[in-house]
Amino acid sequence: MKLYNTLSRQIEEFVPLDPSLVKLYTCGPTVYDYTHIGHLRKYTMDDVLVRTLRHTGYEVKFVRNVTDVGHLASDADTGEDKMEKSAKKYGGTAWEIAQKFEDYFHYSLDLMNNLRPNVTARATESVPYQLDLVKKLEEKGYTYVIPEDGVYFDTSKLPNYGKLARLNIEGLEEGARIEKVVGKRHPADFALWKFERPGENRAMVWESPWHQRSFPGWHIECSAISMEHLGDQLDIHTGGFDHIPVHHTNEIAQSEAITGRKPFVRFWVHHNFLLVDGQKMSKSLNNFYTIDDLLKKEYDPMAFRLLLLSAHYRSEMNFTWENMEGAQVSWEKLVDRIQGFLETKGQAPEPTEAQLAAVENYRHRFFGQIEHDLKTPEALAVMWDLVGGSNVTDEQKYHLLLEFDEVLGLGLAKIHEVEPVEVPTEIQQLLDQRQVAREKQDWQSADTLRQQIEKAGFQVIDEASGEQRVKKQ
Repeated sequence: MKLYNTLSRQIEEFVPLDPSLVKLYTCGPTVYDYTHIGHLRKYTMDDVLVRTLRHTGYEVKFVRNVTDVGHLASDADTGEDKMEKSAKKYGGTAWEIAQKFEDYFHYSLDLMNNLRPNVTARATESVPYQLDLVKKLEEKGYTYVIPEDGVYFDTSKLPNYGKLARLNIEGLEEGARIEKVVGKRHPADFALWKFERPGENRAMVWESPWHQRSFPGWHIECSAISMEHLGDQLDIHTGGFDHIPVHHTNEIAQSEAITGRKPFVRFWVHHNFLLVDGQKMSKSLNNFYTIDDLLKKEYDPMAFRLLLLSAHYRSEMNFTWENMEGAQVSWEKLVDRIQGFLETKGQAPEPTEAQLAAVENYRHRFFGQIEHDLKTPEALAVMWDLVGGSNVTDEQKYHLLLEFDEVLGLGLAKIHEVEPVEVPTEIQQLLDQRQVAREKQDWQSADTLRQQIEKAGFQVIDEASGEQRVKKQ
């Protein structure tokens, strides 16, 4: 198993600290609004990573947080709280909004056939642990307090701060990467714990040693939850590209300061963005789509998953309704072929030595791509090669597809054989005529006959063997 490690900027052989257990943490959603298709890309590729590790033979303890408090409008923990802002927008309390959009997040990922984590941890449930970490950082001399603002981490106390993003700390200027906060000692310093401002009357506050009404900063949450459930060192931590320069950089700083600079994460795995029609997704541009928008257009979520698998997780991907339509056609083709394999299940003779060797070759090619930094586009190419190949039996194809699907997660085992279709005599006559036309390579006549059959309410499926199969439209 090989993965690209953002920390080293190289593809490395993956070996966990504990040979029998992979400790994996992923940044979860901030549940202040609807989960959109860009989120679905990131979490679906996390799912492929978890599935691949487990198929390779590792036990994986998979932990994901839910940010339901403490995430202010900017990465620098300034501005309006996203939960409070959403409560005003949608109506209801911050707690109700958090539950509403957490439920929608799980609903969306379930439709995408993503596996649930071993642990899903809400930020509000880990506040005591977060507070304990801030206290420890204070005891170790890594913090200072800005009155009426919060407790800040002093990045000058950590010589290698910024190593993940390879930041030039001396060159940082307030107002560029980070916002100016009066009282900060250094531009890169960040909030560990925030205080309620006078007149703010926040819904989510906790008592702390520094202020009666206060709440955690965003960054401390992930360190606290991951360390609580996985220990001081993680094998893999995933997130979006946008988390590299601030959130993940700050996670490393606070975590390694607490543990005596013990390496916090061994492999950082970051996902690239999903654009829509070449632009960043935005409600103002009317290109903000959710899983329900796909369902309204009668697209299968597994067709969207197939589309996501067609791009490497570290490559930028562009979503259009045209490529979504193409993915739907490909998905229906795959379903049709599997249904065809099921119809002939148990009818083929024992496979030959050559067929058994061909199966091993497909398996080697497919998993060789997946296990080399999750090369899903190349793996899909092997899958389609298998589907259309003539060197193995249909039954071998079916069982090998189910094995491939252990990492692809398309739910192929749920596809059932279609009920036998009673073909009227006149339709059978058209099929016979079409078969003759195909054998003569009279493609124009074959297409004309196909159109007549489809007008009568039947779909014609041409098998790789040369036979025709029909089903009701």
